[in-house]
Amino acid sequence: MAVSETVNSEISNVENIPFPSITHPKFTFIDLFAGIGGFRMALQSLGGECVFSSEWDEQAQKTYKANFGELPFGDIKKEETKQHIPDGFDVLCGGFPCQAFSIAGRRGGFEDTRGTLFFDVAEIIKQKQPKAFFLENVKGLRNHEKGRTLATILATLREDLGYFVPEPQIMNAKDFGVPQNRERIFIVGFRNDLGITSFDYPEASKVPVAFEDVKETEPVSVKYYLSTQYLSTLVNHKQRHENKGNGFGYEIIENEGIANAIVVGGMGRERNLVYDHRLTNFVPETKIKGEVNREGIRKMTPREWARLQGFPDEFKIVVADASAYKQFGNSVAVPAIRATAEKVIDKILP
Repeated sequence: MAVSETVNSEISNVENIPFPSITHPKFTFIDLFAGIGGFRMALQSLGGECVFSSEWDEQAQKTYKANFGELPFGDIKKEETKQHIPDGFDVLCGGFPCQAFSIAGRRGGFEDTRGTLFFDVAEIIKQKQPKAFFLENVKGLRNHEKGRTLATILATLREDLGYFVPEPQIMNAKDFGVPQNRERIFIVGFRNDLGITSFDYPEASKVPVAFEDVKETEPVSVKYYLSTQYLSTLVNHKQRHENKGNGFGYEIIENEGIANAIVVGGMGRERNLVYDHRLTNFVPETKIKGEVNREGIRKMTPREWARLQGFPDEFKIVVADASAYKQFGNSVAVPAIRATAEKVIDKILP
């Protein structure tokens, strides 16, 4: 049986799990498109119990299990996966992928979403009728397909499924205690029979943040430092784009600065380089072209990326760096999720 098919109830030794389920929950939730558990981290800290999780990526499953003691179910599109979702949970959470819908003359609701992962979310809401949901997506969802995609999502949630859905909000991670300029659209909703007719998204915390708040306190491995040839390539690439009037290219974040959004792929790392002059051994650990640069320019470490997303240092990184960068780049920013989830829970708890 493949890892992604393994039963969700598989539990590791709880003593080695940094974030086990709480024993006396105030509410229950399910964690769809769970990744490494950003939503779970936030809602569990508010007193919630995760009663189902789903994530198809096996490397992300490995990280999730190491930290929460449970292996998520696999592909949520499969009926055998959906059959394990319990009845009666309070909140559905998920950062679903943004996909184009096939709108062909219909009114732009539930039927238009077939074949997309949002359809599976909507189907679960329709069948399980949770009190509330909390969805997250890229900022670009607002203008995706000239706004038709978001309009279809909102029509589905409001008209077809019968939920009060306030206008979605663009939230920025830097406003909630982490030094990362990361804008994401949040969509929350409440079942109509609850009588909830208003909702205020949380306000920015006003707490000043800077990269130095998350910077490694000890010198880091030489493997994170750029080679002279790689750095030269980045400089030339940026110069070519500047000559064309474009703003593309690498960026170095000062200690007092705020990181750009961390994203999957090389650009996510290249736009978040930092100065760190503590390196004393310049002998490369891996085969590189050129020498290790003497300007102190390095990539951020996976642990710094974890902190930029609001994961505490107790959170275990159990995969290779390449997978870790991908996982944190794909994750939600935990503090922004927590602040919004707290508002949602306050509405549905007696």
